[in-house]
Amino acid sequence: MNQLLLPLLLLLVVAVPLIMGTRKQKKQQAAQQELQNSIAPGDRVMTTSGLYGTVADSSGDTTIDIEIAPGVVTTWLRQAVREKVEPTVETPETGETPEPETAGVTSQEATPASSEAPAQESISAGETQSSGAQVAPPLEHGKK
Repeated sequence: MNQLLLPLLLLLVVAVPLIMGTRKQKKQQAAQQELQNSIAPGDRVMTTSGLYGTVADSSGDTTIDIEIAPGVVTTWLRQAVREKVEPTVETPETGETPEPETAGVTSQEATPASSEAPAQESISAGETQSSGAQVAPPLEHGKK
């Protein structure tokens, strides 16, 4: 009985991860196949090369047409579609800049260092940044 225990244990150690990996791969393939079959005109998609576009025509069995810019339609293989993405909604600018979050930061820590003061003054004087990024207060290394 002891002679059969070691080979059986080795077989289990090798076979179980192999079977579990195969099942995971089959599930991923089924999900990808379902995605490719569900592509319809008007869907926003991303290709495997990272190109975003809107599906213009999906009547072909193996190819789809993707509009990547207004009036620019390209033909792609269905397998090149990586995922559907939600369309980005651009909000109109209200002219107000959001206040930076300073929760847990004292007023002395929130004020910039003297070398950064000119840049901060121009922003706080009413100019808005085009990217909408906010400047974080400097980190205090060495203080405990």
